[in-house]
Amino acid sequence: MFKMAQIIPFVVGALLATQATSSAAASNSSLPAREEVADQYKWRLEDIYASESAWQADFEKLRADLQKISSYKGRLSESAQTLADCLTYRDEIGIIAGKLYSYARMHRDENSANTHYQAMTGKVEALLAEAGAATAFIEPEIIALPEEKLNQFRKQENRLKDYAYYFTNLARQKKHVLSPAEEEILAHASEVTQTSENTFTMLARADIKFPKIQDEEGNTVDLSEGRYRTFIMSPDRRVREQAFTGLFSTYNQYRNTFAATLGGNVKKNIFFSKIRKYDSTLSSALEGDNVPAAVYDNLINTVHHNLAPLHRYVALKKKALQLDEIHMYDLYVPVIRDVDFTIPYEEGLELVRAALEPLGPDYKKNLETGLTSGWIDVYENQGKQTGAYSWGSYGVHPFVLLNYNNRYDDVSTLAHEMGHALHSFYSQSNQPYPTSSYVTFTAEVASTTNEVLLIDYMLKKTTDKQQRLFLINQYLESIRGTIYRQTMFAEFEKLLYEKAESGETITADMLDSLWHDLNVKYYGPDIIVDKAVDIEWARIPHFYSSFYVYQYVTGYSAATAFADQIVKEGTPAQERYINKFLKSGGSDYPLVILKNAGVDMSSPKPIEITLQKFAALLDELEKMITES
Repeated sequence: MFKMAQIIPFVVGALLATQATSSAAASNSSLPAREEVADQYKWRLEDIYASESAWQADFEKLRADLQKISSYKGRLSESAQTLADCLTYRDEIGIIAGKLYSYARMHRDENSANTHYQAMTGKVEALLAEAGAATAFIEPEIIALPEEKLNQFRKQENRLKDYAYYFTNLARQKKHVLSPAEEEILAHASEVTQTSENTFTMLARADIKFPKIQDEEGNTVDLSEGRYRTFIMSPDRRVREQAFTGLFSTYNQYRNTFAATLGGNVKKNIFFSKIRKYDSTLSSALEGDNVPAAVYDNLINTVHHNLAPLHRYVALKKKALQLDEIHMYDLYVPVIRDVDFTIPYEEGLELVRAALEPLGPDYKKNLETGLTSGWIDVYENQGKQTGAYSWGSYGVHPFVLLNYNNRYDDVSTLAHEMGHALHSFYSQSNQPYPTSSYVTFTAEVASTTNEVLLIDYMLKKTTDKQQRLFLINQYLESIRGTIYRQTMFAEFEKLLYEKAESGETITADMLDSLWHDLNVKYYGPDIIVDKAVDIEWARIPHFYSSFYVYQYVTGYSAATAFADQIVKEGTPAQERYINKFLKSGGSDYPLVILKNAGVDMSSPKPIEITLQKFAALLDELEKMITES
């Protein structure tokens, strides 16, 4: 089937990065208009299409191609040539579709108020839906081919060599594919089965109204999900507690409805896993990337064995903040604030260049091209998409959207997004289209490797004690929020599905109890797990993409292990990382690609390396705070 991943190779990394780096934008009146931003700070989308007339020509070509590809329906068993022709044609459609969509969508993201590019984006989105329908016959027909016949075709037709992994992966999942009639029924049911997720989205993002609170200056302000992220880090404890209580008491008013939406989503996933003959919903979710359930269990068990440093961190935060009691609303406030880290963009470029030197001369050369050749849209302007992402299409260099505001976080975001961009650049430069797109399991590895190299470089470089405290706090919070918190999320999902699959009814009381107990386990004896936080499960959108969040942890751990190897080993590790990982795209299963590059995610070692780094940084922070 024609999937969005085939159209937009970098979209997973892009979305994750946007979620991670989004911040409240300044008022439009204080921002420059798009035309007021200097061209040297804008990306060069004409590298995709020199003109809109060229875009329109490809749009018309794609529309005609969709009519032609339908002529292959029911014929893929005819000959090796017919199969190769059809797959080649589908790839051509995918490449054109990727260019059409990225050009229109990235222009729209320059200024969301621009109705011209809104219309172009909507126009191509509708055509992409047609592409999905027009090519939906391909995979079922390939799966229906007898193994002997497909093997014979592969020997006869040289063009099918590029699809070796594709065929292997399809064959591996063949036992879970139903008859054409049954598959058609499930396809028609897809819209209905999204009801729980859609209801959650509308309730949590549109219908819920949060109370007003008083900010640090005593002004009455509206509480929202976006503002909560700022308020919960406030140095004013009154503001933190008000925001915490206001947010979670509001969710609690709808606890039974949220329990019903999450329960409905769980039932949907259990239904599909059973109907496709999987042993469990967890196995079903991991099957696409060929990840054994043992990897998931190994992650949870390894973190369980390393909870003591997190408990120490909570105790240290209580001491550093001079609190008689530490509550859940105190977890996010930094132990060090008001550090002067003003870093203009040109200086940020130099820091990124220096920090990524350990990746070697070839990476340095390609990084420099990306930094200086119209890949990056740097500054915020009126109507621009918030956050940051890396995006692009096959056959054209990647692009990076930033909203650079002279903070250390902005430098880290630049390093992160260039990690995505260079991963995509290497993958596309060395892989044919069918294997050029990397999967979610590996999507955040290259970007996070760059982040780790940057902060390690900054810690070696800085001589200012306050800046060092700030960086260590940043590092610890990153590991806490990714490794510990996301593993807790992953364990919550595992326990929830086990209870549901054993026949237990999903209720708000059951979910509250499960969430409360996990918070007690993870954060330890020093913290007061406020009852208000028991409802936090209700606000987590990731739970509607079952067994997804564990990949944040595996990606971060793999990145930490790669960064450690690159710094310690030098050239051998550089070459493994670039040749075996960055250049591999989606040419094999993610665990195989990572292992070939030197990181075995089936073992606890990468996670242990990350948690050992957390413990070492914690030791230093304890010492610095004690000496202060």
